[in-house]
Amino acid sequence: MSYLMKGFKCHSPVMCKVAGSLFKAHTLKNILGIHEQQFRISRASSQLSSEKADSYNYIIVGAGSAGCVLANRLTEEPQSTVLLLEAGPKDTLLGSTRLMWKIHMPAALTYNLCDGRYNWYYHTTPQRHMDNRVMYWPRGRVWGGSSSLNAMVYIRGHAEDYNRWGRQGALGWDYEHCLPYFKKAQTHELGPDRYRGGNGPLHVSRGKTNHPLHQAFLEATQQAGYPFTDDMNGYQQEGFGWMDMTIHQGQRWSTASAYLRPAISRPNFSVAEKTLVTKILFQGTKCIGVEYVKNGQKKKVFANKEVILSGGAINSPQLLMLSGIGNADDLKKLGIPVVCHLPGVGQNLQDHLEVYVQQKCTKPITLYSAQKPLNMVRIGLEWLWKFTGEGATAHLESGGFIRSEPGVPHPDIQFHFLPSQVIDHGRVASTMEAYQVHVGPMRSTSVGWLKLKSSDPKDHPIMEPNYLSTERDIWEFRQCVKLTREIFAQKAFEKFCGPEIQPGNHVQSDKEIDAFIRQKADSAYHPSCTCKMGQPSDSTAVVDPQTKVIGVENLRVVDASIMPSIVSGNLNAPTIMIAEKAADIIKGLPPLQEKNVPVYKPKTLETQR
Repeated sequence: MSYLMKGFKCHSPVMCKVAGSLFKAHTLKNILGIHEQQFRISRASSQLSSEKADSYNYIIVGAGSAGCVLANRLTEEPQSTVLLLEAGPKDTLLGSTRLMWKIHMPAALTYNLCDGRYNWYYHTTPQRHMDNRVMYWPRGRVWGGSSSLNAMVYIRGHAEDYNRWGRQGALGWDYEHCLPYFKKAQTHELGPDRYRGGNGPLHVSRGKTNHPLHQAFLEATQQAGYPFTDDMNGYQQEGFGWMDMTIHQGQRWSTASAYLRPAISRPNFSVAEKTLVTKILFQGTKCIGVEYVKNGQKKKVFANKEVILSGGAINSPQLLMLSGIGNADDLKKLGIPVVCHLPGVGQNLQDHLEVYVQQKCTKPITLYSAQKPLNMVRIGLEWLWKFTGEGATAHLESGGFIRSEPGVPHPDIQFHFLPSQVIDHGRVASTMEAYQVHVGPMRSTSVGWLKLKSSDPKDHPIMEPNYLSTERDIWEFRQCVKLTREIFAQKAFEKFCGPEIQPGNHVQSDKEIDAFIRQKADSAYHPSCTCKMGQPSDSTAVVDPQTKVIGVENLRVVDASIMPSIVSGNLNAPTIMIAEKAADIIKGLPPLQEKNVPVYKPKTLETQR
């Protein structure tokens, strides 16, 4: 997703010079003062101290959306020692988030979506149902993980997603057991209520722009017959409204900001960056630690309680398989000694696909002019100085959820509206005044897998999402295009509506729409479900409802990979919830529960809206 700051990349030497002057005049003063102590603490805690004899109660692999949460919550108990290992770098420079503006300025988000320094930069196999296209999958490799790269959209999914998890074998993970952990994590700027939290580390703000195109979009959806919902994370997901965002005081509020930095000075907590974990260590089937590479040197570190994998839906199953946990036949072919035959590892891969429907705008009110070099300098300097202005939002401030057809019990199509044009994940600059929606099905029936390419931990695994492999998924995407066109054709857009850019007016028949989807749909960056949670009796399950890896001891997985099935929305908020809930499980605390919380149901399923 490319918005304002595309091209800020020191394609713009002017920006670099001006920003450099600003840093010297203002920012460095803060860094050398306020941040000096934090920098010393961070640097000290980043060393794997030999004084601690390389042994901890808990080792967490991955300082991403889940790992940062776990590190904070487990070190709340002073007697618990925790080591957090991250393959990527810190998300700060000299202790300052301001100096790492490419991560922390919301409008600059595409830089790191397209930058291998903070990103695993994965690619899928050629997709045979999508004209053999190789799909790009950015994944965070930095403090905060993908919460330091994503578009900062805070969406929980639908209550029925979690009730479905319970039916799929994840007992204790239904909505009444998950909602309290969404709330525990959150401080919503609108204050607490039955659905929102008011005292958690994760600051969440509500879209509030007066931009005429966002206003027109919401008006058009109502003209098309859809309801307005005042909180799509609360009572009623169905409908259109203002988005919740993990943005706080004009800055990205990643899990590194929310959970990691507040815990980093605790004496029982150590964190190491640029540390690639290559293997889980076992005595028989008992997990005792991990092997890692740092600065070119291979080392071992031990856990006397548990190792917890929080590498995400690609790295966690990859590390399990590298360590001998997975399909025994596949591991033997690569010469990897089998610790536990667990055929579900890497299977059940699910993701969201989306497509951009784009319309030319007849008035110069989109973000196109904001992407001109001088305007980017102005916007960037305002953000660097005050964390305000057009740099302080990702501009995805409105959106919604609808049902694709009558009979669907809860929304299965999601919309994000953007008053700009995105080309190739934001790697190509916008070319005209335009607006678009990102639209896609939420519960696709296509399921894929990932496997090791080799026994080398540095080799990316083979990723086969198997997109658009069912007729149902193809039909749903047709609906996405048709229903979006209907919204854009409403009276509210009359004064802004130019020619359709994508798919284009020449694309009308089902066959033409299907061809467009094959050519232009892309990942929404939500890979999940590759270490499925379920009952030990389920041969496809990898972890049990306590998040313990089945068949071995002292090993857990806590991240988006353990979802039994993908939820109806973005995955960052659910991943944080999973980690909050898992932390209570690990600490032996009774689970939180809120019974009989009302959830909206359509008055009739006989109509689509």
